[in-house]
Amino acid sequence: MVINGALSGNYLGLFNRSSSGDDSNHVFAVEFDDFRNEEFEEVNDNHVGVDLNSMISKYSEPAEFWGGKNGEKLEKLKLSSGENYQVWIEFRDFEINVTMAPAGKRKPKKPLISKPINFSRVFLDEMYVGFSGSTGKMVDTCRILAWSFSHSNFSIGDALNTKHLPNYVNPKKFMYKSKVFIICVIFGLVLVFGCCSLVLFILMRIRKEEKEGEFEDWELEYWPHKISYKEICDGTGGFCEENVIGIGTSGKVYKGVLKGGEEVAVKRFNHDTQHGMRGFLAEISSLGRMKHRNLLGFKGWSKGKGGKLILVYDYMENESLDKRIFECEETKLLNWEQRIRVLENVASGVLYLHEGWEFEVLHRDIKASNVLLDKDMNARIGDFGLARLQHQELVTDTTRVVGTLGYMAPELVKVGKPSTATDVYSFGILVLEVVCGRRPIVMDEPPLVELVLSLMEKGELSNAVDERLKRQIECKYNIVVAERLLHLGLLCASFDPCVRPTMRQVVKALEGVKCTECNEECVHVSLIRKVNSAASWSKSSTDSARVNFPTLDDILPYKYFSGDSLSVSCFSVEPISDSLSEGR
Repeated sequence: MVINGALSGNYLGLFNRSSSGDDSNHVFAVEFDDFRNEEFEEVNDNHVGVDLNSMISKYSEPAEFWGGKNGEKLEKLKLSSGENYQVWIEFRDFEINVTMAPAGKRKPKKPLISKPINFSRVFLDEMYVGFSGSTGKMVDTCRILAWSFSHSNFSIGDALNTKHLPNYVNPKKFMYKSKVFIICVIFGLVLVFGCCSLVLFILMRIRKEEKEGEFEDWELEYWPHKISYKEICDGTGGFCEENVIGIGTSGKVYKGVLKGGEEVAVKRFNHDTQHGMRGFLAEISSLGRMKHRNLLGFKGWSKGKGGKLILVYDYMENESLDKRIFECEETKLLNWEQRIRVLENVASGVLYLHEGWEFEVLHRDIKASNVLLDKDMNARIGDFGLARLQHQELVTDTTRVVGTLGYMAPELVKVGKPSTATDVYSFGILVLEVVCGRRPIVMDEPPLVELVLSLMEKGELSNAVDERLKRQIECKYNIVVAERLLHLGLLCASFDPCVRPTMRQVVKALEGVKCTECNEECVHVSLIRKVNSAASWSKSSTDSARVNFPTLDDILPYKYFSGDSLSVSCFSVEPISDSLSEGR
């Protein structure tokens, strides 16, 4: 333990000029001093003192012990003689007892210091027990050869073996030269041993780094290829905390730079993945070959210390979606057009996962913090397909519920089996979250879905829109489009998975496919008729009744309004076929 600001010399490494005497120190010490400091009112240059938060001892006595035949003779002790002494420091019944004697002798019946003392303002619930020593202009050496501590057993000191302790009494006559010789020999041996140990350590370190950089035969089967741990470690400054750009339940994400100067995001998992590493890499390899403009680019992987898995991704300059909606200044808040583009991008990326790859890929954890924004504010989905890997912690349990509270579909909590419909549910929550500027779950407030449903029942759906959007002048939001998005979010977040649209239908809805003119008021009437109430939605987990959420047909047949004019679509997403083909 290091006491900040403590000085050596006459302050014994405990205090300094300003802290000595401060009750906030919470320091209790018994000093054995062979130098007299007049400023501390010390009795002589060979004394024992009891210190409370100050170098001025509360109690002090010359170094002596009660010896003699019956223990009634006070005999002097010389602290600087080099002889070994045993000390008993005991506190009970608000009394401090300090007893000294030469090592090997029984504990004297009478203590050197026995005084009343109150530690109530000194001791905290947790305290350190240890030793402190320092030298000033006169150099001496203090040695603790044996010690014991107990808060209940006052006879513990009797168990110390004080026999055969080394002798440090100053040598006499012709012993001086031999002593110097022995010291020199010992110093030389220690120096040689230290040099050999240093060389061995360096060689082992080099060998370890070479081994970490080597590829095992089976690792070459997988793509993206392994990146050396040394390159990742150097690029992140040794995983410096200053480079942390994100923290999750599975690990931390660091900003790094590879050898070519490319900026990357490095995710290091907390748990050991050495067991089952081959299976993990098979899954990661398949996901790494997926290429789509709205999926976060996967650069490679590595194995860290202790077998911890490290994944390397493209670096996104504008961080995650949640930080641009909830955790930023209003000047950096996403405007209305940017929010629409983000939803389009995410929908396109999820559609590619569901239908555009060699096999169906489930994201399992669609949420705002897993949506990353590049320098142009285009959205890319991160952690796709890795939710099970991040949560299983070496247990290949596919039935375990994986996801984030507030984004998980009701049937996922009940059955524990993910599907494309559970991904659609999470996307619906994300839509509501982006439009409303509110997290899915807020303490002491109703869930976001229930809030939007209740406002729609009252005919006040426009009140669900993020108030901060209404204050933006340069890019005003369109209330009609906002309500269409809220309808789409509610449809995706339907309690009944059979009612939810597919991601292909969601993308079509965002594109404004098959738009025809219709009275806006009919939309509200249709939706309210299909959505009985927020209360019935919340109760549906306990009975068989299901809320009739809006269907896709309630949303698709309507044109989107832009100002006072009509347009086929206010969204600018490429056709679905292009979305899938460009993903290859």
